[in-house]
Amino acid sequence: MIRENTARRVLEAALSQGADFAEIFVEDRKNTTIQLIGGDIHSALRGRDFGLGLRIIRGLQSVYSYTNNLEEKNLIMMAQKSAKALKSTGKGQVLNFYISKPETLSPVKLDPSAYSLGYKKEALVEAYDAAMAYDDLISQASASYLDWDQEVLIINSQGLWVEDRRVRTRLALSAIADYQGEKQTGFTGPGASMGMEFFEHYSPKEVGIEAARIATTMARAPYAPAGEMTVVMDKGFGGVLFHEACGHSLEASSVAKENSVFAGKLGQKIASERVTAIDDGTIPGQWGSSTVDDEGTPTRKNVLIEAGVLKSYLVDSLNGKRMGAESTGSSRRESYRYEPTSRMNNTYIAPGQDSFEEMISTTERGLYAKNLGGGSVNPITGEFNFAVMEGYLIEKGKITSPVRGASLIGKGQDILMKIDRVSSDFSLAQGMCGASSGSIPASLGQPQVRISSLKVGGRNA
Repeated sequence: MIRENTARRVLEAALSQGADFAEIFVEDRKNTTIQLIGGDIHSALRGRDFGLGLRIIRGLQSVYSYTNNLEEKNLIMMAQKSAKALKSTGKGQVLNFYISKPETLSPVKLDPSAYSLGYKKEALVEAYDAAMAYDDLISQASASYLDWDQEVLIINSQGLWVEDRRVRTRLALSAIADYQGEKQTGFTGPGASMGMEFFEHYSPKEVGIEAARIATTMARAPYAPAGEMTVVMDKGFGGVLFHEACGHSLEASSVAKENSVFAGKLGQKIASERVTAIDDGTIPGQWGSSTVDDEGTPTRKNVLIEAGVLKSYLVDSLNGKRMGAESTGSSRRESYRYEPTSRMNNTYIAPGQDSFEEMISTTERGLYAKNLGGGSVNPITGEFNFAVMEGYLIEKGKITSPVRGASLIGKGQDILMKIDRVSSDFSLAQGMCGASSGSIPASLGQPQVRISSLKVGGRNA
């Protein structure tokens, strides 16, 4: 992607005005995206994203620039201009490179580039047809497919030279049910760090059926009641609540600037003793996994909360300097156009020892939140508001009527302390996470968990 001599000269130019550190991130990514709306292909694109990002650091300040012109003259000129923004006395040194290409964490069995757009379209049509045939209430459906094959090269002035390849595939379907003039949406979107073997694990037909099932169930449901009540969160995508309401507040990008409710609380109890929370970028085949992070640090399993006690944050190198902490292999970015920062990989609440049946049977009145939709969170205060895409009442120890229109309202630090049951039935789900370094693939998950008391938005009788 770039010659060794060229990389050295670019880094030397980046350090020429007195910076401490310089880093090159080269990306070559092949993309395929297909969208199907109303049974017809809306768009089908194959493309290539190629470019280089350069980050220069002096002390706790950084400058970031990028280009898709990798001619040496242009790169050196960009480095010189960027270096002037951090002008200081002295001149940094570029160490000898140690070239490394670690074994890929998630090797690809069936390369996506070997398969035609027509083959991939068939998966979309199968999912769409399954959704539309599920129930007469389904009035619309749309499906999307993506795969990308991303090769990255990360080089820095401390001698790092590391390559990684990341192949990811995802299929998503949204179904709309129309009942008595009102519409309800169901969505499902599995993804993985795999090639076309993805379809050996995820059936397009089942993806379509699941989205349609959610939509039709909620279309026929009455509105949810409002008020404080016990809430049981389902496994898998139920973990989005922890991801959004708590996970972002554990990223060093917030903690280092004390813009987090969990800043300065290492070693303190911040959750129920039943809660152990982990971020792990090393799970083979998972949507948010990679061999190294986007600074070239090997990914690892980071225990964030252990039996309720805060053990670690998610740390990138720059914010680590601010905090006096080492990187945890958690630096990520959408592409070469973004400066990296601390982000989640595959984040989850670990399985417990409680049974799902027992947590339901011991709940007098509550809400079973089986699937969550969109929401918002303030990482500084921990306040959140999430829509429940699929919910059910719990009455006298039994799951009864489905209910629609529910929302969950509270603070992340509060719900952590109110988790009083954690089941052993665990799964992960997939999503796209947006923040300052762009939109990145991230898995999230948990077993079923029970929150003893949480404000539920709905309609009062």
